[in-house]
Amino acid sequence: MSTETEDGDDLRERISNFLRRNFPQIQMHGGSAAIEEINRESGTVTIQLGGACSGCGISPMTIQAIKTRMTKEIPEIETVNARTGGGMGGGGEGMMGGDTGPSMPGDSRGGEIGGDDDEGPEAPF
Repeated sequence: MSTETEDGDDLRERISNFLRRNFPQIQMHGGSAAIEEINRESGTVTIQLGGACSGCGISPMTIQAIKTRMTKEIPEIETVNARTGGGMGGGGEGMMGGDTGPSMPGDSRGGEIGGDDDEGPEAPF
């Protein structure tokens, strides 16, 4: 259960914007990031990474980058709990405000595959 006030809505919005701005690669690579819980009193936020993030070898680096950057950029946040895996308990809302369910093989995320300008994958952060 989240302990948010009306000001918590502003905090939730700033956290969502932070994730979109700093980690667009999560969604670009078929993953999702959802705010599971915000506890304004303790300064704690819980983030759930799902979709392609589950089982991704660089998820631990992405989580560490989120933890480090978020506590520096958003002063109210002192602790970030982030995890990967299934169950998006608490009905988390994704970075783009949409479904945070797993990505399935063959799901289209837009864009085209291939092309002459393909320079390989981007760094996670």
